Amino acid sequence: MKLALESISPNESSSFKLMVNPRLSDFFFWHFHPEFELIYIEGATGTRHVGDHIATYQESDLVLIGSNIPHLNFDYRVKTDYHKMVIHIRKDFLRYSDGITPELEKIKQLFRDSAKGITFGEKTKALLKERIKAIHILNEFDRFLELLSIFNLLANAEDTTFLHVNDFANKFSKKEHERLNRVYAFVEQSYKRPISLKEVAELTNYSKAAFCRFFKQMTKLTFVEFLNNYRINQAKRYLLAGKNVTETAGLCGYESLSYFNRVFRRTTSENPISFKKNYTTT
Repeated sequence: MKLALESISPNESSSFKLMVNPRLSDFFFWHFHPEFELIYIEGATGTRHVGDHIATYQESDLVLIGSNIPHLNFDYRVKTDYHKMVIHIRKDFLRYSDGITPELEKIKQLFRDSAKGITFGEKTKALLKERIKAIHILNEFDRFLELLSIFNLLANAEDTTFLHVNDFANKFSKKEHERLNRVYAFVEQSYKRPISLKEVAELTNYSKAAFCRFFKQMTKLTFVEFLNNYRINQAKRYLLAGKNVTETAGLCGYESLSYFNRVFRRTTSENPISFKKNYTTT
């Protein structure tokens, strides 16, 4: 199974990053990241795959996922018209409250428990769904207060289920995560231009051959496959933002339009024009 390290970049003035209706239903995104993730989805029946847990959710789902637990995007292969909110929370957002803010102890326990993965029942979903869906319209300070209130309600919810009996342990070491983080950040900054294997190998202090082995072990992808997947994911965003195919290819580091079209089709099973047309007509 292909595993990618996702790079999350909250604004400097915020502990959170919101994703309102990110549409990834045609994209298999098995990934992990240091940030906690609270996800709410409604209007869909799909697969909940978090760590070793695999189940089908019906109509809606509300899940808190702990730091570095691999998971699949909840809208994978969903064909209905759905609403999805993803909230990424910095791993250290409560670090300065240790020992001095007892009012936050239940919330801190909630996030400790999230290492098992937590799903919430119908009562809690009904209580919070409208608040979660509306949180993006608040200013940053009010959003912070609202999220604390939501976390407090989640911490006191009685209809919770752990997805794992014990804390889920990502098998890769902190040092390996840091190496992969450096590669991912580099790709994020440089994907618009040609990237050589030598450049990324030097970021990890590996030879090219050793880097290829390391990267394949971590992600189950070659670096070229990973880079193409990343670029095509960005290409989708450009296409849906109104860019034409030629512009999109150039913005994503493809000097050959025909090669871009081949990679896009291989990754998504359709060409860029069809992807754009199908999305905008749904």
